[in-house]
Amino acid sequence: MNTEKIATLTAWINAQKLSGAILTNFHSISYLTGFESDPIERVLALVILPDHEPFLFGPALEVHSMTASGWSFPAFGYEDQENPWQKLAQHLKNATYGQSFAIEADHLTLSRFQQLQEAYPTANFNSDITDQINHLRLIKTATEIQHMVDAGRDADRAFSIGFNALTTGVSELDVVATIEYELKKSGVSAMSFETLLQFGQHAADPHGATSTRTLKSGDMALFDLGTMSEGYASDATRTVAFGNVDAKAREIHAITLEAQLTAQSHAKIGMTADELDAIARHVITKAGYGQYFVHRLGHGLGSSVHEFPSIMAGNDVTLQEGMAFSIEPGIYIPGIAGVRIEDSGYMSRSGFVPFTHTPKDLLQF
Repeated sequence: MNTEKIATLTAWINAQKLSGAILTNFHSISYLTGFESDPIERVLALVILPDHEPFLFGPALEVHSMTASGWSFPAFGYEDQENPWQKLAQHLKNATYGQSFAIEADHLTLSRFQQLQEAYPTANFNSDITDQINHLRLIKTATEIQHMVDAGRDADRAFSIGFNALTTGVSELDVVATIEYELKKSGVSAMSFETLLQFGQHAADPHGATSTRTLKSGDMALFDLGTMSEGYASDATRTVAFGNVDAKAREIHAITLEAQLTAQSHAKIGMTADELDAIARHVITKAGYGQYFVHRLGHGLGSSVHEFPSIMAGNDVTLQEGMAFSIEPGIYIPGIAGVRIEDSGYMSRSGFVPFTHTPKDLLQF
């Protein structure tokens, strides 16, 4: 439980003259309380009040887990047949006379917002606390960084397992199953997102999904994966060769690698996210492939795999000591090949320190 950061949010609530805040993003709740749970379709909330102790609210079947997680304040539950918003509204009325609350506007769906408003029609839920939470999570502590170092070590093991599983005729799904099975056998409880593996032309779809496509000699294989360690994520990508790949695939790998290494080596405190994105993008554009680099350079990383900020054009947020993010340029040519190379890491006074250390040269299997 992070009482210091809850206190920081409480101070912001006071400064805004609000009655409280209702957090519904389970990543935010886990970060602040230590209670980890994805409620799926059920309602989970952390309520922070300036004039009353905070409380957790969620499914009745989770209440014991809430208190067992180390949460030392009240925890309230609701049964599946009950209206959770009406019950939450009653707890709000019991805790404070105020009726002006902040929400996580980026997370609360319109449908859920309407249900909350209907349950408490006299209250105002028009303030947004999202930016405050984003900035609160921006700078990682030494402990948080160590958890991500540990997750990065497991990601490196995942790459090794995956590379060794490459063989003619194996499917993308087969290799992913081997990676996740071997990691779980060794004690890794969860991946940080669904492991992505794409062979050959399939990798030219940067938002594709692992499929039944099988591997043949001459294919590139794009691995995008990460693990969780003590609630913190790793995220890395490597693209390798199976057999002798053609000259075009080798060329775009070399350019992507140059862009990744250049950005990684030039990242420094005080630089903006826009400037770092431009460094990698310039390398790819100069080589004639700018139109095939179709996404941002990177994203924040921490207790969830995608966090604030985006490392992209137009973002003037400055890199600070303790920030953690990815650097992942890519070139995707439809019908030919796709390459992405990614390390996540953190900013130190001496520059960017990666969490993963699997070689990034074009390995051939």
